[in-house]
Amino acid sequence: MKISVLGCGAIGGLFLGYLSQAGSDIQGVVRDYQKEHLNLQGINIKGARGACNVKVKVDTKLSESVDLAIFASKINDLKPLIENNLPFLKNAIILSTQNGIKADYILNEYFSEEKIITGIVMFGATFSAPGVVIHNFEGDLIIGNIFDETIDDFSEIEKCLKPAFNICKLERIKGAKYLKLLININNCIPACLGCSMQEAFSDLEMAKLAITLNREAYRIITESQIKLVSLSTYPKERIEGLVSMDLSQAAGIFSKVMVNLSKEPLYGSILQSINKGKLSEIDYLNGEIVRLASSNNLKAPLNAKMVELIHQVESSCRFFNKDELLMQMEVN
Repeated sequence: MKISVLGCGAIGGLFLGYLSQAGSDIQGVVRDYQKEHLNLQGINIKGARGACNVKVKVDTKLSESVDLAIFASKINDLKPLIENNLPFLKNAIILSTQNGIKADYILNEYFSEEKIITGIVMFGATFSAPGVVIHNFEGDLIIGNIFDETIDDFSEIEKCLKPAFNICKLERIKGAKYLKLLININNCIPACLGCSMQEAFSDLEMAKLAITLNREAYRIITESQIKLVSLSTYPKERIEGLVSMDLSQAAGIFSKVMVNLSKEPLYGSILQSINKGKLSEIDYLNGEIVRLASSNNLKAPLNAKMVELIHQVESSCRFFNKDELLMQMEVN
């Protein structure tokens, strides 16, 4: 199969690098500033699988039709990427990899439901510099269809991706996407502080704030009649336990997990966007909880405040310190 990765930052860089290394017929669609460096020097990946330099093919847009299109950009960049490359995507199977819920529905504006494979990425990566990606930790690539359609091409897609990633198929993947959302909404805390996940959550007050955000989000999801579905390596009972136990105990467990998540500093997707001077995906993470609450006549003041604070950081280019963040998050 001819494969394209559209958006080659952290996660897209891993797809491009590892699949190229495995011998796939693959091309990356990248930004102007990445093109020359990647074509001349390849992509350097270091971290969970050691260090490697892989020769890759990239351009700023497609020039021929592909069979599998892996969209690995942030949600904010999805529409321009689709529209700039649409003539070469007409017959492609589409794989989404974005956090949050919205990406598949944006893709569905251009592609039929049975052509879309919903992906949940359980591995972690950081975009370090043009041509350099840190693979922070391993994890599965979970695939399904958020529209509950049967995908005939799953076996062929699995065959293409298995040389580089461990693939798990999952029915009722929408409930799993909401579970992954609960994992991702805490990215906002280190993004507000301008630091790594490990640094932020080594502070127990920040870990308590994370649990409090999760409690509110979990309540909104369950009161909206959405049934969570376990991920391959993250059972739903884990988050249910954290949001129901004593706050200090939950914060201690959460802190320990996050501090030991990666040997390399792990910078979440929101902070990575802010550091590039781009709008983050906050509206599709914590903002999705706020939207869900509003549509069900519920309130999510903590997550709404966090959306507001991230937008302040984006516009001011100034991070909060821990005391300022705690003061700001005193929401009635």
